Amino acid sequence: MRVIWEGTLVVDASNATSEAPDEVQYDPDSGRYAVFECPDCNNVVLAVGSDDPPMSCHDQPMQRVRDVEMSVNPPDVKQVLLEAFGLPKAGLDICLCVIGEGPLSANEVADALGYDRSTVTRYLNTLVDLGLLRQSELNREGGGVVNVYHSVDLERMRRETLVGFYVWAGEAASLIEEANITKQEYLDENPDRELPEIFWDSFPDDD
Repeated sequence: MRVIWEGTLVVDASNATSEAPDEVQYDPDSGRYAVFECPDCNNVVLAVGSDDPPMSCHDQPMQRVRDVEMSVNPPDVKQVLLEAFGLPKAGLDICLCVIGEGPLSANEVADALGYDRSTVTRYLNTLVDLGLLRQSELNREGGGVVNVYHSVDLERMRRETLVGFYVWAGEAASLIEEANITKQEYLDENPDRELPEIFWDSFPDDD
C-alpha cells in the first residue's frame, strides 16, 4: 500500500480541546478531504481540499472511496502536534505563547507560563530546529543583546507543520502495512491455527 497526501494544514489553537470528542466516520461528500484508491492495486491516496483525484494509477483515474465503515476518534490540534512533532504539553504551550505574544525572550516566556527557564530554553531551541519558531538578537536599552523568539512566516509554518505531519502519518501507514503483512505471513505459516487473541505478540522483539 502506498499512501500519498496533498493539501494544506493550518494550525489553529482556538479549536483545541481536552475533552474526548465523539467518534466520526469518513464522509466522502463533506468536501474537506477525500480518499481515492486504485482499482487494480493497493495504492491509496488522501487528497485534502481537492474534489478530483490528485493522481492516476496505471494510467487510469483513481476511484473515490465511499464504503468506509470504520469510525475514528478525531484529533485536535494539540494532539496532532503532540504526536507528529513529539512535543509534550510544555513544548506546545511555549510554542503557542510565542506565536500569540512574541517576540519574547526565554525569561519572558518562563514568566508568562510559570515554567522553569531551563525548560523553556530547551523547548525554544527545539522549536527553532523544527522550523516552528525563529530566533534573533535584540539590543537591550542598557547595553548588550538578548535572544528573542518569533513565530515564523505563516506560509512557512503551514509547510513545516504539513510536511512534519505527513511524515508522521506516512510512518503510521507503514506500520499498519507491516502489521497486515505480518498477519498474512502468520496465517500462511499456520493455516490450521486461529490468529492469536493478542496479535501483537507475533511481532518480533525490537530489542
